Amino acid sequence: FFFLPVNLLPSTDDSSILTMAKTPSKKATIVGKQLKKGNLSKAGTRIHTKVHFYRPKTLALPRKPKYQRRAVPRKSTTDKHSIIKYPLTTESSMKLIEDSNTLVFIVDIKANKRQIRAAVRELYNIECDKVNTLITPRGLKKSYVRLSKDFDALDVANRVGVI
Repeated sequence: FFFLPVNLLPSTDDSSILTMAKTPSKKATIVGKQLKKGNLSKAGTRIHTKVHFYRPKTLALPRKPKYQRRAVPRKSTTDKHSIIKYPLTTESSMKLIEDSNTLVFIVDIKANKRQIRAAVRELYNIECDKVNTLITPRGLKKSYVRLSKDFDALDVANRVGVI
């Protein structure tokens, strides 16, 4: 009776056990036991060096819709007729027309000064030097359009129908 050295004994590590098991069901039970035991992981545990968790960047595929979500494209609401609503005909606006060559309009709340200038140019065929705007307490946008020296605000107001 003799003892074999340890290195000559049949090893009992994971790979040799799996090769000894002939049927797939036996292999599955062995792997299941090892998974429960928890020594089958190859990657090991990750050492976190930061306090906060940052979600990993995953693959962002481009959209390929099966159908259009909107059949007809949206119509632009910034045409010249929708930007300028109406000219103002108060006493103070008449005084501005006479004294400082300025027309006063109520305009769309979303219109900016460049759009107002272009709309006045297209609608009334006049050039303006300066456009000032303010939003009234009633929620309307008021626009003061100062005309250039070539145009007279009284003539334009008569043509528009303000006076």
